[in-house]
Amino acid sequence: MPLTASDVDRFEAARHRLETIAYRLLGSAGEAEDAVQETFLRWQAADVDRIEVPEAWLTKVLTNLCLNQLTSARARRETYVGQWLPEPLLAGDPMLGPADTAEQRESVSYAVLTLMERLSPSERAVYVLREAFDYPHREIAEILDITEAASQQIFHRAKKHVADGKARTEIDEAAARRIVEEFLAAATSGRTEPLVRLLTEDAISIGDGGGKVPARAKAFQGALAVAKFLRGLFKPGQAKRAIVGGAPEVYTWTANGDPAVVAVVDGRVVGVMCLEITSEGIAALRNQVNPDKLERATERFVAADHGEPLFKAF
Repeated sequence: MPLTASDVDRFEAARHRLETIAYRLLGSAGEAEDAVQETFLRWQAADVDRIEVPEAWLTKVLTNLCLNQLTSARARRETYVGQWLPEPLLAGDPMLGPADTAEQRESVSYAVLTLMERLSPSERAVYVLREAFDYPHREIAEILDITEAASQQIFHRAKKHVADGKARTEIDEAAARRIVEEFLAAATSGRTEPLVRLLTEDAISIGDGGGKVPARAKAFQGALAVAKFLRGLFKPGQAKRAIVGGAPEVYTWTANGDPAVVAVVDGRVVGVMCLEITSEGIAALRNQVNPDKLERATERFVAADHGEPLFKAF
């Protein structure tokens, strides 16, 4: 039986929430949109008049589609070229979802999305539904076909795994801009000492080029190693300009709530570097340069009031 206009409206009313759940589960905006579209196809094929609580039904279908996706993604990432990082979302992107509480903001931070790669698919699902969307364990149990007690245990285990990372410091956009400007001043000074002072002793730098843009397969570890890498990264060079198609304009932004450096060539985002800030300093730099994971960031950049660049790199 074909869907009525009312049935379509009910789905569309849930679309945004479904996309924000799927993005947190998958770490990819494109895959999140695909999962939501597949959920719509399931809704279209269902006898919707017999579905008592459409929101719960749609959430269950979507979550289980994402769980299947996560399971197959793990196998694909074993053959992924270099490091794998999530797709960054620039400030203002609606897929970032609810940001009313510290837990909601933290659950979509780039640092936490990366840490969630440690979790099993079921741990990730429970963590996202509980921490970001405040689903009661009773409803999570129904969505995942587990007991309420099992949901509680999985959540505590998942939260511990995520908390094993450094305690992230929450900052506002003005503070984020100051941090990025100070960081860039140090990175372009040509000296390592200013950078070392900004970094934690055990700082790391990770890059995701997806085999399409050069990025070191192994993370740089330790303040001095990271500082030397950054000094070289921001040093002008014709080869770097050739790789990205020109001299990038560099902007300060926030991505997933974290301070970020955004590099743009001819209106196209070619790199997003997210800074993980702790009370001790910059603990991690995660640099997304895989062009497949920057298309949405480019759309957001073009649509937003991005102001003037700080400078041109390379």
